[in-house]
Amino acid sequence: MPDLPALFWFRDDLRLADNPGLAAACASGRPITLLYVLDEQSPEARAPGAATRWWLDKSLRALGERIAAKGGRLVLRKGGAEQVIADVVKEAGAQAVYWNRRYGPARKIDERIKATLKSAGVPVESFNGSLLAEPFAIKTGSGGDFKVFTPFWKVLQANLTMGAPSPEPREIEPGPEVASDNIDDWGLHPSKPDWSGGMAKMWTPGEIGARKRLRDFLKSGIDGYDEGRNRPDRDNTSRLSPHLHFGEISPHQAWRAATHAMEAGEAPARDVQKFLSEIAWRDFSHHLLYHDPQMGHLSWRRQFEHVEWRKGSKAELDAWKRGQTGYPIVDAGMRQLWATGFMHNRVRMIVASFFAKDLLVHWRKGEEWFWETLVDADEANNANGWQWTAGTGADAAPYFRVFNPVLQGKKFDPNGDYVREWVPELAAMLAKWIHHPWEAPTAALNDAGVTLGKTYPCPIIDHDFARKRALETYKLSGQEHRA
Repeated sequence: MPDLPALFWFRDDLRLADNPGLAAACASGRPITLLYVLDEQSPEARAPGAATRWWLDKSLRALGERIAAKGGRLVLRKGGAEQVIADVVKEAGAQAVYWNRRYGPARKIDERIKATLKSAGVPVESFNGSLLAEPFAIKTGSGGDFKVFTPFWKVLQANLTMGAPSPEPREIEPGPEVASDNIDDWGLHPSKPDWSGGMAKMWTPGEIGARKRLRDFLKSGIDGYDEGRNRPDRDNTSRLSPHLHFGEISPHQAWRAATHAMEAGEAPARDVQKFLSEIAWRDFSHHLLYHDPQMGHLSWRRQFEHVEWRKGSKAELDAWKRGQTGYPIVDAGMRQLWATGFMHNRVRMIVASFFAKDLLVHWRKGEEWFWETLVDADEANNANGWQWTAGTGADAAPYFRVFNPVLQGKKFDPNGDYVREWVPELAAMLAKWIHHPWEAPTAALNDAGVTLGKTYPCPIIDHDFARKRALETYKLSGQEHRA
């Protein structure tokens, strides 16, 4: 009945365009209560880290402004989602509830809420608003779940149907007035101190910022993406990951735009195909998490739960977090992360390998630090990325692949420009020595104004020793498990 109110629940879909759940709610003709819940209480809801809290603050404010411009109102509530939804449905007199589906552990919350609402006679309609293809809709030839990306990617391409985007509502008829929290009271923006200046300089959270980022990438960043995406010294990455994580833009929107650019001759086909495969990798990560909700806590290959990980000293862990390991490419990545809430993907692999294999500390501890400091911290992508590098996950780099931070630096930052940007104490080092300054002649160090152990640290561990230790530990763990 179109005159009776409905509720739309925003989650990781903070946009108005191409939002199927919101479009369906508006198409019902009902007045709509638009709700966002900050749920840090439900056991399946992982509380956001500090960097994502900063982004969430800006994204919700931007969303609220867009909604208000169309005549609606964004209601904010903090608390356990089950209780909040029950309260708002009652307060608003909502006779229908709409949302876009979640695929990680939080879907258990949704299942409980849906059952409760159904028993009360309130229907729930849910939609796919965040993935190219839902995890339960794509199967192997034998009907199983995918464990390797390449066949997943092939099947996805063969079966992907791309319908018309859901229309952005022209206007929103607000539901009955209900109380809303003041976002300032949530304390999402850091204070005492406010360390977010670097993030504010780099990012524009919100749907409009997401659209601009996609346009700019397709205009000037995608040319050479196939090779350039591995070069942290170049601007060849899309930097769409936080926008996708918060749902400020949908993967379908990114897919359509990139495909259109390719078909119009505005972007090379090879680069576009590689970009599309990276969007599909995000889907693959969610596919894995859907079928193994413990992937964020347990090694996907459970035999690696038997690895005798080191606890790691406080000095080692602090050096890694602060970018003071003595390995320039590692330190550059960790400083970029701290300053901007982001790290180039190739460097993520390098620093994760250093953590899990050189330091031999459980990948989960590194994942937790990324969760706290990344603006694009995502349960599926973060865990899958760490497990890929640690060798414990699906489609992972084998455990015996240990990234050499010096060789990785030389290959992907050959002139040292990325290191110079984020490790300025090495800015005057010759490219020949910048990735291993401890081997540089005294004259080269003097000319660059570098004093090892004072202006820049010596390596906190010998890579050759660490590599051998990691291989022996992983191998022993596997043998013991098989026994």
